Formats: sequence, structure tokens, C-alpha cells
Amino acid sequence: MEKPQYHVAIIGAGLGGLAAAIGISRAGHRVTVLEQAEVLGEVGAGIQIPPNSSRILRRYGLLEKVEAVSVRPRDFVLRRYSDGKVLSRQNVRPFTETEYGNPYLHVHRAELHKILADATIQAGAVIKLGSAVTSIDFDRPAVKIKGKPDFTADVIIGADGLRSVCREQLLGHPDPPRDTGDLAYRAVVKASDMRQRAELSDLIDNPSINYWIGPGAHAVCYLMHAGDLFNIVIACPDTLPALVNTQKADLQEMWDLFATWDPVFRTLLGMVRETSKWRLQSSIELRKWSHAGGKFALLGDACHATLPYLAQGAAMAIEDGAVLGALMEKVERKAQLRDILVIYEGLRKPRTTAIVNEAAAYGETYHLEDGERQRERDRQFVEEEPFRGFPNRWRDPVLQRFLFGYDAHAEVEKAWETYKMGRWPLTYGEHGLKSNL
Repeated sequence: MEKPQYHVAIIGAGLGGLAAAIGISRAGHRVTVLEQAEVLGEVGAGIQIPPNSSRILRRYGLLEKVEAVSVRPRDFVLRRYSDGKVLSRQNVRPFTETEYGNPYLHVHRAELHKILADATIQAGAVIKLGSAVTSIDFDRPAVKIKGKPDFTADVIIGADGLRSVCREQLLGHPDPPRDTGDLAYRAVVKASDMRQRAELSDLIDNPSINYWIGPGAHAVCYLMHAGDLFNIVIACPDTLPALVNTQKADLQEMWDLFATWDPVFRTLLGMVRETSKWRLQSSIELRKWSHAGGKFALLGDACHATLPYLAQGAAMAIEDGAVLGALMEKVERKAQLRDILVIYEGLRKPRTTAIVNEAAAYGETYHLEDGERQRERDRQFVEEEPFRGFPNRWRDPVLQRFLFGYDAHAEVEKAWETYKMGRWPLTYGEHGLKSNL
């Protein structure tokens, strides 16, 4: 019997929304992506693609295209802020390929976004630009768009990011992002310029994910854009004015903040010609992601925004999209659409909550002030074999497998078998709320 086709509206053409559009379109359904921007694109610079999301890109047939514009790092390297001493190292290449079957990649965010956008269109989905959503009728369901007629569909997915109209509509009240107390300096340096300085050559010749960790701040630096650009992100206390979330930053101010850090790191910062400051924000965990009517759910940063300290924010959104796509491939009748959203939330919410909490805790580990706790952390880095809770979270054997070993499609297969046997709870009971971390 031929499976029915349903219409899914996805609000937001970010990485998660596009991943959902690809997966749901591949499942044979009609998809419309409503994006408020007049021109499709993505801001930002570098993005990390861990094995849990490169696994999805491989399934979508996109990994080869992404790899063509990516860099494969060799190691995670944690360094002491003051002298650059290596405190801990975790192999990435070939480790993630041999252990998890998929690569860890660095890519420019705009390049990944374009690949996903092109694949969305090729899969048959429609992207409607200039569609600013103002409200949602959860019962019809329908989307109200500024200056345009209402847009109806069988299911609506809210993937409109941290400043989410969809989240506020679901809650029934304003829910602005919460300040975390940190900001990020972001900058890009040409690899060709770095080669002019001998002390920086190792950062180019042996591409790794290099961290400098110190009191109240840390930096993460890596090659991207097929090795042509070096991405620099520095997390430190928030000094932005109230109500200003991003602005061009003063280079001297940045240099002064890190005047006592490793000379190699200071040389790298000295090559920066332009930088900006971005306030790091998150949201309060929601009790539910979906509407009781069974026709609407949230996805990505709209429901689980996280600090970037585990490099899993985009990966979680792409996982969300893959899970929705795999579930929509299973649907046999309209009454199951409601159940699918329950299964989606039951699969995803425990995992994303665990990752959000781990990322926040990892920031505290990075930013310890010099003293007894810092010395004990560094002793564990250097002297002890990895254990559950190891301060280098990339080497923690339990967390590492939890992050990198996740297979979105395999999780759906297991959940669907449980559902078909009548054992999946259609409210949030024990099975749907436990994390395996």
C-alpha cells in the first residue's frame, strides 16, 4: 500500500530547519520552509561537525561535498593559558573514523548552510523567503505571516532559533534569551599570513582543535575553509552594553585582556585585523516542546539553545531534523502524526538537556582561577587515565560515546519497534524522559 503524503511547514531555514526539510522530503512528504530573511544565507564563521552529525550528512549523501570544503583535525589539544603547555590531548583523526565510523570536520558555517540549502531544494522542498511569522494557530494548524495570507499545513515545526517567535507562541508569553554572563570574540586569520611567523607554523602544518584555557576565559582555534582560514573564538566575561548582543570590537581591548597569556597565542591574536563580540545567550529549559493538539513541535535552538563549549549546538539541531525525517518515513496514517511528535520529543529532549547541562559545566572547568582546584584539574589531565567525569570531556569515555556514538536513524528504528508493539508512552513517562548519559 502506498504511504500517504503530508504537508509539513518548517519555520526557519537554519541548519536544523534545513536538515529537517531534507529528511522529511526524502521520506516522501511535501515540505515548505518559511524563512523571514529576504536572502538565504548564514552568518558566522567556523563550525565543528562531530561524528554524530557527519553520520547524518553521510546518510543524506552530502558528506563528500562537505568534506571538499572542510578540514579534518588531528587532535583535541588543551593548553595552559600562560605558557601553552599541553595539558591533555585526544586523537581525532583517525580515531573518530575508526571508533565511530565517521569523521570530525571543520567547515565555514556559510558553506555548510549552502550545501544543506541546495540539498533541500533538490529533495523537492520549497523555501519561501521574506516570510516573517507573527503567530501560530495551533488547532488548524496555520502560520500567520506578516503581509501575506495564512499558511496551512498538516504539521508545523518551529525551527526559528534562539529568538524564537514559535517558542513564545507555544508558551503564551514573551521568552527572550537569557544572558549567560559570557561573550565570544570571533575572528578569522588567513593561513597564508600565519605561515610568515615560524612560531605559528605548527598550527597550520598539524591542524588540530587547539584550546587555551585560563582564568575566566578560553580560546578555541582551528583551520577551516579547506585549510585557507584559521578560525579564532574566545569566550570570556560579557562586557557588552545592555540590549546590545553583537558589535564590532576594539582590537587593543582584546589584546590587553590576554596580555599575560602564552606568547604563541598572543602572536596569533596580533595577526587579527578585525574582530567582533557576540553575547552568548541561552534559554530556560522548556517543560514541553510540542503543542497538546499534536500538530506542532519545536526544533533546534528554539527549544535547546546551548553554550558552544562542547561544539554540539548545530549537531543537536541536525539530529533533531534527522529524527523527524526518519519518523515521517514511518507514518502510515494521519492519526500517527500526533504520536510521531510525542516520540520525537521523547527521543530528543533527554539527550539535548544532558548536552546543554554538560556544556555549561565544561565552561566552568575551562575557566578555573589559578589555585588548588586548577592544580588538581591539571594533575588529572596529565597523570590520570580517562574516567567518567574526566576534566577533558573529549576523553571522558562515557560522555564521548554519548556524544559521538549517537545514531539518529538507529534510535528511530528502536523507538518505532517499541511504538508498534504498543509500548511507547504517549505521554512523557519513564521511557521517554531518561537520558542514557
